[in-house]
Amino acid sequence: MERDSRKLIQLLERDGWVRVAVRGSHWQFKHPDHAGRITVPHPNRDVKRGTVASIYRQAGWKPRRD
Repeated sequence: MERDSRKLIQLLERDGWVRVAVRGSHWQFKHPDHAGRITVPHPNRDVKRGTVASIYRQAGWKPRRD
């Protein structure tokens, strides 16, 4: 699983997620076909493993074991 916030954001944008809000150091993304928002702490090179797992789950992705 990717733990760099910049790369997580690239993955989200490539999957169709659009940044809709910035609240301090957190960026929020929304997808036209999915309900809800995903919040990504940015800039953060070492996002906590549980936060990354939550982002993957909300995006509907399968986590890769690295």
